[in-house]
Amino acid sequence: MTARAADRARYDRATAHLDAPLALVDLDAFDANAEDLVRRAGGKPIRVASKSVRCRTLLERVLAKDGFAGIMSFTLAESLWLARSGFEDILLAYPSADRGAFAELAADPKLAAAVTVMVDDVAQLDLIDGARGEGREVIRVCLELDTSLKLLGGRLRVGALRSPLHSPAQVADVARAVSRRPGFRLVGIMAYEGHIAGVGDAVAGRPFRSRAIRLMQATARRELAERRAAVVRAVRAVVPDLEYVNGGGTGSVQHTAAEDAVTEIAAGSGLYVPRLFDNYTSFRGRPAALFAQPVVRRPGVGIVTVLGGGYPASGAAGPDRLPVPYLPEGLRYDPQEGPGEVQTPLLGSPADDLLIGDKVWFRHAKAGELCERFDVLHLVEGDAVTATVPTYRGEGLTFL
Repeated sequence: MTARAADRARYDRATAHLDAPLALVDLDAFDANAEDLVRRAGGKPIRVASKSVRCRTLLERVLAKDGFAGIMSFTLAESLWLARSGFEDILLAYPSADRGAFAELAADPKLAAAVTVMVDDVAQLDLIDGARGEGREVIRVCLELDTSLKLLGGRLRVGALRSPLHSPAQVADVARAVSRRPGFRLVGIMAYEGHIAGVGDAVAGRPFRSRAIRLMQATARRELAERRAAVVRAVRAVVPDLEYVNGGGTGSVQHTAAEDAVTEIAAGSGLYVPRLFDNYTSFRGRPAALFAQPVVRRPGVGIVTVLGGGYPASGAAGPDRLPVPYLPEGLRYDPQEGPGEVQTPLLGSPADDLLIGDKVWFRHAKAGELCERFDVLHLVEGDAVTATVPTYRGEGLTFL
């Protein structure tokens, strides 16, 4: 029996009393992935990206482990909710225009002490000041550095369109604007190198593209390490008591941790290990989050149909954004239909061994987005469900 077949047997036994659709997290795999992230971080603390987890119970579990400290959140409303739930040291990874939430933040000493907001433009400070109302708490601020690689004099750009702050001088200028402005305190710098951490470098069947990606990433790492160090020096000249410099992501943990200028690493997707991480040479994780759909039809030889399953991930549309049939091994989508809103035909010889009501297990393309489809996660240890816990959605919250 292969390791995957053994996992399928475990998951089927653990959930035999549960009807699909359902989602589970294999805690043995989750914990092993957490340990691997800590190993790769080389002693630098890991700030957990909440968007990649979207379950308070699992956020608490990972933050209780040595090597993890703090949360990187994705909306201001989520940040305030987490702070009220007892989480501390929450860094909002994206700028916000939520005026109501800013008014709450500025009026509550506990929230203002726990939450740091992201800024890359003085206009964002204006928005916050305009939203304060009667609130006069000092707002903690982090500046985001643009990590993109610019080639050919800037005519070619590789990397996400995020912050406009690219050079040390640009970041230092905004740092001075924050430090001079009453009601704000600059505490950190963040730089997410998505073109390194979030792009697989071993694309199946594409050896030349994979080689080009590895070359790009090696070039980008060298350029960013030098520029990030210069940015940190420039900002520390303005704010000597900067608390942290955050960088990285699951796919680049060990590379980013090797930079002296970086004090902490961001990661989250590596806890669940969705299918997008199958294309990396830098690490190998264990798939920990899966969902099951029930077989409801057998249209013919080598074909079964499961209920639903059309859960595409965010990003540029393409096959790599689709869930993948995982267990039993050997199933594939009908190219004419793909995964559907209400039904999904699956082709392959394993279909002939599946009965009506059997479960087919899938892996989502991206990590926490799976939790937007399910109210609860069934936590599996060994071959038993040991707990069932709510996702954000199960707590009645969908922040985006």
